[in-house]
Amino acid sequence: MPAPAAFLATTDLRSRTLTAAELSAALPRAALDVEAAAVAVRPVVEDVAARGAAAVLDASERFDGIRPEHLRVPQAALDRALAELDPAIRSALEEAAARVRRVDSAQVRPEETVQVVPGGTVTQRWVPVRRVGLYVPGGRAVLPSSVVMNVVPAQIAGVEQIVLASPPQAEFGGLPHPTILAACALLGVTEVIAAGGAQGIALLAYGADDLGDGAGLAGVDLVTGPGNVYVAAAKRLVRGTVGIDAEAGPTEIAILADATADPAFVAADLISQAEHDPLAASVLVTDAPQLVDAVEAELAAQVQAAHHRERIEQALRGPQSGAVLVEDLAQGLAVVDAYGAEHLEILTADAAAVAARVTNAGAIFVGPHSPVSLGDYAAGSNHVLPTGGTSRFTGGLGVQTFLRGIHVIAYDRDALAGARRAATTLAAAEGLPAHGAAIDVRFAD
Repeated sequence: MPAPAAFLATTDLRSRTLTAAELSAALPRAALDVEAAAVAVRPVVEDVAARGAAAVLDASERFDGIRPEHLRVPQAALDRALAELDPAIRSALEEAAARVRRVDSAQVRPEETVQVVPGGTVTQRWVPVRRVGLYVPGGRAVLPSSVVMNVVPAQIAGVEQIVLASPPQAEFGGLPHPTILAACALLGVTEVIAAGGAQGIALLAYGADDLGDGAGLAGVDLVTGPGNVYVAAAKRLVRGTVGIDAEAGPTEIAILADATADPAFVAADLISQAEHDPLAASVLVTDAPQLVDAVEAELAAQVQAAHHRERIEQALRGPQSGAVLVEDLAQGLAVVDAYGAEHLEILTADAAAVAARVTNAGAIFVGPHSPVSLGDYAAGSNHVLPTGGTSRFTGGLGVQTFLRGIHVIAYDRDALAGARRAATTLAAAEGLPAHGAAIDVRFAD
């Protein structure tokens, strides 16, 4: 009988010297990228911009199999969902929210004033975004934890108006899942919209004159939250009309491991992300070929027993997943930095020192007792993170996402006099004499 096919296709980089671009191209990647998805969803986004709620309802009927009576969730439905929420789930959500709140509260940056010269100061103020749209998925998994991850940092930042969108569910009469609604009610979110996918993102960005209940929805200033590749593509398309946090598409985990790693832990963590989505990426990077073999053996056993076996197998065997063999941990670090994973686990000897050398990752999980699943729920960190390599230039959701830095400049006459020569010289060098004149006129007497 032939041996069963391996779950993880192996890429051997041990004898190859590659540039950063070549290295990135050699790594496992999803066949469907955000740019390709943007082509598919552009008509939906443009339709919502033009027709508002009617276009959202048409798209919901097409993609979600339900046409909600109203896009706005009634307060009575929110109250009922919270009243009927399993007490154990309520307690877990309260604990998760408390942990995120503790971390975010400590990370609010204070107003800072720098005296540049006597009589001349620059103050950095942090001002919350006025109105934000938070997106919570509702596809293969119900994710009330994403309500926590979106809402709590916005509240800590002092956001004035919060709108939350989540897909309508046919099973619940066109409302989002009751657990999502309960989490909203628990955190005090009252403006909830039954709209998902690209149409939900577009509705948040553009607003609508009438949601079907006689009242409109004002567009937001910033859209945040995770979702599939089509949600990420829609966020790309509305960027500029609104701000976005990041293009958080299908989930990714990369594990940098050496021979000291427990293969059962590695396999379990790869599976944990693979169960999200057939497009989820699970990547093992290691300098220990024997670990790959041991992980394959663990996968064979653990996948067989998994609840979402078919979905997990698709993800693990997809082009976005695999094992990468490297010469040593130095090359392994180059690989994970080129990959820029949403979630990066470090399962090596002296894991903290290795983690300190990483430059590109959405979040880094250090050592055998810091699995990605902890960050998904109860670490106190945020699980809304950049995917698709975008961690090279952006970070995860947090309180700072919802704050804007504004410089406040206050100079008196003497301080301006001290800066006059430098400012007017540079204005003349740039061919902008009116700039210099605006300073000189203040000393014309």
